[in-house]
Amino acid sequence: MVSGHLFLCRRNSWPAEEYVTKTALQLLDFDGGAPPSEAWRRRLDSHANKLKEFTVTFMEAMKMMSLGVRLWSYVREEASQGRKAPIDPFTRENHKPSASQGVPLGGMGSGSISRGFRGEFKHWQILPGSCEMSPVMANQFSIFVSRDGGNKKYSSVLAPGHHEGLKKSGDEGISSWDWNLSGQHSTYHALFPRAWTVYDGEPDPDLKISCRQISPFIPHDYRDSSLPTSVFVYTLVNTGKDRAKVSLLMTWANSIGGTSHNSGGHYNEPFIGEDGVSGVLLHHKTGKDNPPVTFAIAACETQNVSVTVLPAFNLSGENCSSEKCTTAKDMWDKMSQDGQFDRANFDRGCTEPSSSGNAVCAAVSASTWVEPHGRCTVVFALAWSSPKIKFQKGRCYYRRYTKFYGTSERSAINLVHDALTMYKRWEEQIEEWQNPILQDERLPEWYKFTLFNELYFLVAGGTVWIDSEAPGLEENSRHGTNNEQERILSENANTNPVANHTSFGDNDVGRFLYLEGIEYIMWCTYDVHFYASFALLNLFPKIELSIQRDFAHAVLFEDKRKVKFLADGNWGIRKVKGAVPHDLGTHDPWHEMNAYNIHDTSKWKDLNPKFVLQVYRDFAATGDLVFARDVWPGVCAAMDYMEQFDRDGDGLIENDGFPDQTYDAWTVRGVSAYSGCLWLAALQAAATMAHRLGDRTVAEKFKVKFMKAKMVYESKLWNGSYFNYDSSSRSIQADQLAGQWYTAAAGLPPLFDEGRIRNVLQKIFEFNVMRVKGGRLGAVNGMNPNGKVDETCMQSREIWTGVTYSVAATMLHHDMEYQGFTTAEGIFIAGWSDEGYGYWFQTPEGWTIDGHYRSLVYMRPLAIWAMQWAITPPKAILEAPKINVMDRIHISPLALRAFSESGVRKIAPKTSCFSSTVFHCDC
Repeated sequence: MVSGHLFLCRRNSWPAEEYVTKTALQLLDFDGGAPPSEAWRRRLDSHANKLKEFTVTFMEAMKMMSLGVRLWSYVREEASQGRKAPIDPFTRENHKPSASQGVPLGGMGSGSISRGFRGEFKHWQILPGSCEMSPVMANQFSIFVSRDGGNKKYSSVLAPGHHEGLKKSGDEGISSWDWNLSGQHSTYHALFPRAWTVYDGEPDPDLKISCRQISPFIPHDYRDSSLPTSVFVYTLVNTGKDRAKVSLLMTWANSIGGTSHNSGGHYNEPFIGEDGVSGVLLHHKTGKDNPPVTFAIAACETQNVSVTVLPAFNLSGENCSSEKCTTAKDMWDKMSQDGQFDRANFDRGCTEPSSSGNAVCAAVSASTWVEPHGRCTVVFALAWSSPKIKFQKGRCYYRRYTKFYGTSERSAINLVHDALTMYKRWEEQIEEWQNPILQDERLPEWYKFTLFNELYFLVAGGTVWIDSEAPGLEENSRHGTNNEQERILSENANTNPVANHTSFGDNDVGRFLYLEGIEYIMWCTYDVHFYASFALLNLFPKIELSIQRDFAHAVLFEDKRKVKFLADGNWGIRKVKGAVPHDLGTHDPWHEMNAYNIHDTSKWKDLNPKFVLQVYRDFAATGDLVFARDVWPGVCAAMDYMEQFDRDGDGLIENDGFPDQTYDAWTVRGVSAYSGCLWLAALQAAATMAHRLGDRTVAEKFKVKFMKAKMVYESKLWNGSYFNYDSSSRSIQADQLAGQWYTAAAGLPPLFDEGRIRNVLQKIFEFNVMRVKGGRLGAVNGMNPNGKVDETCMQSREIWTGVTYSVAATMLHHDMEYQGFTTAEGIFIAGWSDEGYGYWFQTPEGWTIDGHYRSLVYMRPLAIWAMQWAITPPKAILEAPKINVMDRIHISPLALRAFSESGVRKIAPKTSCFSSTVFHCDC
C-alpha cells in the first residue's frame, strides 16, 4: 500500500498553463470543453521524429544466422499461401513509424483506427491481424468562419499543414484545401479513452475551439465497450465583437487504410436518421474475400445547428471527367462560398460504385451562428460496421456488438445515432471510474495519465471480441485444414475443448483476443498476458476469466500435427497435452494454437506456472468458485506436466540450456531465478487453491513439494544480496522475483523472508535501474555485478517496458514506494515525455540504452495496472482473513518424515489431480 504522505510535495509535472492560456481554459470550461489538468499534452506544431529501430550486433547476427535462414524460408512459405507469418522481421512498412500517435477510436474488439495528436487517422486495424499504418489524409475536420457579413473569412483544415504529400500546386485534390493551421497555438490533451484538441485562436484569432474525442471504453460495461464508434464534440467560444457563422466539416474517404480506397466497387449513401442525426454511409468492398465494412459519418442537427452532406466527391480529380463529378477542390470551394451543402443532397440516393483507381470520399457539414461572447456545441460521430470477421484460414465469427445491433452492415446508422445521443452518459461513467485515481494526491501526475493512456492497447492492439456463437457451419467448414489434419484432430479428441468452450449466464461475455503486438501477430500470447492481464482483471474481469477458461481447456487438448521449430530445425507436434500453449493461434485462433514456432514451447518452464498463478490470482480477486472448479482440472494437468522437468527429484524444476521461457533469446541452464521463482509461487498457489476447493490430498502434495523446492532454490541461487540468474551466471535479472510479485498480488504468504525480498529489490533498483542513465530509462533486464549491462544477448541488454512496470509493482507491494515510482518513471521519461523517444500510444516491447525500439504497440506495458493493483488491491484480497492457508494444509507423518530425511528423492507418491475429487469450499 502506498503511504499517505510520500508524494504530497511533488510539483505538478505538466502545468496546463504552459500549453494553453488560463483564459482559454476558463472560456472553454463548459459542457466538458476544457481538458483536465491531469492529461498528457503535446503542441500540434511539435516535430514528429522518426523512430529508431532496434538492430542486432554482428555477434548476435552470427549466432542467429541459422534461425534467420529458416525464418526467411517460413515467411516465404506463408506468403505463398496468401498469409502473413506471425513473426516477420524481413518485411518493412513503407510508412516509417514516427512520434505522432494519439488516442485510438472505438471500443474493444470491433476493429480500430488510431488518431495522431495532430489529427491524422492512421493505424487501421479493421481486419483481424492486419494493420495499415499510413494515414488517410482526406480524413479531416475543417472549419470555415464568416464574420461582418462575409467581409472577414477564415478557413483551414484543423491539422497542421506540414504533412508529406500536401505540396502540390494546381491540384484538384486535398492539396487545394486551406492548410493554414500552424499549430503554434493549438494543443493536444490525452486521457484515454478521451482526448481534447484546443485551438487557441487558430485560425480565427477571436474563436476558441475545443474538439473532444470520446470512445465508449467503460470498465465493467460489456455492451457499450464493444461498440465501434467515437464522438467528436466541438465547443466554440466567440471572443470577438462580431457575430460569427461557423461551419465545421468532416471529410472521410471510403477506405480501410493503405491503398484500399483505390480498389473499386465502393459506394456512398446519404441518410437522415432519428433525433436529428444525419450523415453519409460509406459502403466499402474489401479485398481477398473479406467481409464488407460500412462507415457512417454524421452530425446532430439541433435548433441551432444545421447539418448538410455531400455524399461523394473525388479525391484527386484525375479520373473525374463528367459534369456530375465533384472534385475535392469543388467541395472545398462550395464550403468556402456557402458554408454548407445543398439540402437536396439527402435525396440523391446511393452513388455509383467507384471504378478501380478512383477514390471516393464523403463530407458532412454542421453550421451554426455564435453570438459575440457566446458559446455553442457541435457534435459529430463516426461508426463502422463490420459485423462478420474472417480469419485467414477461412473461419468466420460475428463480432460482440452484433449481439446488440444485429448483423447488418447498415447497423452503422444505429451505432452513430446512439453515439450522438449517449456520449454524455459514457463520459459520466468514464469520469466516475477515473476521478478517484486522478484526485489521489499521493500519486505523481505522470503516473496518473500514463496509467490510463497505456490502456490504448486494449483498443489499438488488434483486439477481436466475438459473440459466443459462430455465424454458421457453411462458412466455418471452409477453414483451410486438409483431410489428414482433420483425421489427426479427430483422433486427439472428439471435440476441441478450446474451440467449443462457451460461457453461460451472466458470465457470457463472448470471447476475446488481443495480439501480442502489431509486429508479433499471435493472439493472447500467454507468457506476455501474464504481465498485461492486470489491466483486464482490474477493468473487465469477466473477459479475463473467459481467456483463462480458454487456456484451461487448451491445457487438456493435444494437436499432433507436425511443426518445424525454427531455432534448431527439429520437428515436433503443434500442441502437447498438459502444456499451456504459447498463444491461441494466428490464422485460426482457438482451433490451431501455438502459432509461435521459434522454439518448442511445450518445453518452456514458465508457461505452466504462469497459468497456475494467474488462475489463482483471478480466483482470489473474484471469489468465483464456479470459475475455480471449471479450471481446476487444467491447473492439475499443468502442474503434473511440470514434474518431468524436476529431473533430480528435489522438487525444483531445471532449465534445459536453451531460452526456454519468455526471454526467448536468453539461454538458461539448470536452476534459474526466473523460472524457479515462478515454480515456487505456482506450488504455493496450487496448494492453496486445492485446499480451498477441498482437494486435501493434492494440497498436501504441492505443499511438500513447495517446502522442498524452496530450500533448494535458496541454497543454489542466493548469493547474499540477490538470486543468481541461473546455475552458471551471476547476472542480476530485473525480473527474478516475478513469482513473488504474483504471490503478493494474490494475497499469498511471501516466498522468502521479507528482508531478503527487499534486499533483492534494492539491488535491482541500484544496479538495473539507477546505473542506466540515472534511472531515466527503466530497468535493464540484465546487469553484471560489476555494474555493467549484461551483453550476453540482445534481450539481456534491453529494457522491457512491461517488465519494468512489474518490477515497480513488486516494489510497491513491499512498501518501497520511492523505488517503485522512480523505476516506473523511467518508462514515462523515455517513452512519454517531451525529452523521450516519442513512444506515446505505441509503447514498444523494449528499447536499448541508446533508444532503439523493438516491437511497437506491444501488449506487456499494460502491466502498469499491476502497480495500481498494488496501490489499491481488490476488496476480496484486501479483506481476506489474514491467515496463512499453507499452515492449515495438513501433512501426513509419512510425508513429513520423508521430507525431513531426504532433500533429493521424491517424498510422496504421485497423486493425480484427476481423481474423483469432491469439490467444496474451505475458505
